[in-house]
Amino acid sequence: MLRLTSDVRQRLLDQNEGFTRSTSSSGKNFSGSRRYEIRGGQLHIHSNSNTSWADSRRTTDWIADGEETHRFLHKYLAELNTEGLD
Repeated sequence: MLRLTSDVRQRLLDQNEGFTRSTSSSGKNFSGSRRYEIRGGQLHIHSNSNTSWADSRRTTDWIADGEETHRFLHKYLAELNTEGLD
């Protein structure tokens, strides 16, 4: 398995420009979705959440930190272009 050092993570981000994934989750009083996109050598996250008990909706966007990026790349590694990495 590929070791996700900081150099390898950056190369994966650079090689997989435009890769996107969407997730959703829900619970008793919560529903939410996230869209992940690799763009410009960074992992961008767009999050929508809705809490029914407060009838509030929240949307946030941010660039993933190193730990978030590591978890995302590890989870989706089999779907990413890993050519040239070892």
